[in-house]
Amino acid sequence: MIRSEKELTTKIADCTTSFDAKFAGTNGKRAIVICGGTGCLSSNSASILAKFEEAIMAHDLSDKVTVNKVGCFGFCSQGPFVKIFPEDTLYHGVKVEDVEEIVNTDLINHQIVERLLYVDPMTKEKIQKQDEINFYKKQKRVALHGCGLINPENLDEALGYGAYKGLQRALHMTQQEVVDEVLKSGLRGRGGGGFPTGRKWQFALNQNNPEKYVVCNGDEGDPGAFMDRSILEGNPLAVIEGMVIAGYAIGAQNGYFYVRAEYPIAVERLQIAINKARKMGLLGKNILGTDFSFDVHIRLGAGAFVCGEETALLNSIEGKRGMPRVKPPRTVEKGLWEKPTVFPAVKGLWGKPTIVNNVETLACVPYILREGAEKFAEVGTEKSKGTKVFALGGKVNNVGLVEVPMGTTLRELIYDIGGGIPNGKKFKAIQTGGPSGGCLTEKDLDAPIDYDNLVAKGSMMGSGGAIVMDEDNCMVDVAKFYMEFICDESCGKCSPCRIGTKRMLEILNKITAGKGTLEDLDELEELATTVTQNSLCALGQTAANPIVSTMKQFREEYIAHVVDKKCPAHVCKNLMQYYIMPEACKKCSKCARNCPVNAISGVPGKEPYVIDQSKCIKCGLCMSTCPFKAIIKK
Repeated sequence: MIRSEKELTTKIADCTTSFDAKFAGTNGKRAIVICGGTGCLSSNSASILAKFEEAIMAHDLSDKVTVNKVGCFGFCSQGPFVKIFPEDTLYHGVKVEDVEEIVNTDLINHQIVERLLYVDPMTKEKIQKQDEINFYKKQKRVALHGCGLINPENLDEALGYGAYKGLQRALHMTQQEVVDEVLKSGLRGRGGGGFPTGRKWQFALNQNNPEKYVVCNGDEGDPGAFMDRSILEGNPLAVIEGMVIAGYAIGAQNGYFYVRAEYPIAVERLQIAINKARKMGLLGKNILGTDFSFDVHIRLGAGAFVCGEETALLNSIEGKRGMPRVKPPRTVEKGLWEKPTVFPAVKGLWGKPTIVNNVETLACVPYILREGAEKFAEVGTEKSKGTKVFALGGKVNNVGLVEVPMGTTLRELIYDIGGGIPNGKKFKAIQTGGPSGGCLTEKDLDAPIDYDNLVAKGSMMGSGGAIVMDEDNCMVDVAKFYMEFICDESCGKCSPCRIGTKRMLEILNKITAGKGTLEDLDELEELATTVTQNSLCALGQTAANPIVSTMKQFREEYIAHVVDKKCPAHVCKNLMQYYIMPEACKKCSKCARNCPVNAISGVPGKEPYVIDQSKCIKCGLCMSTCPFKAIIKK
């Protein structure tokens, strides 16, 4: 139990010495860390860890080697990762059967297992150290501080790597000074809207109410997004510390984590960190011997995308249906339209002043208090300070979690960090901001990534999803995918979103089925405007963004679908045909034998085979099984 700041200072000093010695090897031991993020766990990293423990015991190396699980390394497409200190050797794509070789070759004979080193795809050079890999070179870890290095279930390691130094400093400041520090940093909400965090805190601080709340929004629901999950899995204490600092700044005594139940590992590690922080006296009554008391609680979400909207989230925590709250009507005074006066910072959870920040935002707060607002603001652009975490996925070689300074260009993100497009395909678009965002094209590749730039180009930052598409993606089909998601996730409270999104999806289905008309495109644009302007919450207000964006950037594809009845990318089944080239057909009959509906006929060894388009179900099995590449899509 830590009862005073002096005791915490001593504890942090001891943990820091132990932590530094562990990774520098000055304690006489070598340290092995193994990725324990969800991605690597799905690739058997837990078994790899167990095998290492078994092998270390079998070779009597317990007094020479430690083995530990850590959070996400970020480079998900290359996992599972094993890293060995103090040499800083990084092995990728490790399997259980590789463990014995690593133990014998590296741990015992001090030689590198070169076949498990990352190979640069351009230079073909084997790279030993993590920081020398292109994927990591342009990254800067602020929100991901400690992920991939500390054991998320070991508070001593977190304290040894900087945890609670931010709170220590905050407790020597007034509440207003803490809010001013966050304002000065330029931190904007990382959950999507980019609202200045310090301003939100100021609204709550200004409320004269003895009961206030801090809520952490861990309900990321964007397809392909896993930023918040990885932070909670890799360094939950950083987010807890951010909440405690926020609670001190606004005068709250309780905080709530709202995390989706589909994140069981994140929830488990978060609960472990909360329990240990309470036991250590870093949560609860009279923290560090001061008059400040603050505790946190976990509430599980049921996977409703709309609960990412803060008022719907608050309803869910209160036990109500997760639906957005109606904001008060705007009033006219002196000829000006006034903004609504009631926000969660004024009247939120159970009617009390509440600030809602997402996981990444709160993970940045300890850094700001620990290192200073100026240090945080050194990175980024004029209006978007600091770093941003992106879940980079889709048609890109290096899939994973990246944290880059604001102002990094899309070209750097996709090509320098992401490694470019697989199989030599041509880049077509990148969808940022998830279902609420839009598509950016080749002409936008050199645009700096920040909140205002992306909005100006017809997209948005969102929570950080970044899905790359190549020439084989149909942009009409992409818009349909996101609209299907929005229709499923609409809470149905307001008719513009409930009905309008379904009408837009019906039109997109009609277009991809080859039954669309030019009038449908006009109606689609009209519906997009109506839904955007009249929906109750941000889900509906941004629901049409993928349609608006793709129609603006790729209108020719929409025209091809409705006028020529063709899908240029050969994705929409009703608008394509499989065709056997007579001159390339070797008359082997393999395609006919594999066709599940007997749509292919011919005479083996005598006549080229042909496909009956009236029977063909466009499954593509013939094309994938033809050994002579004689079948094409038209």
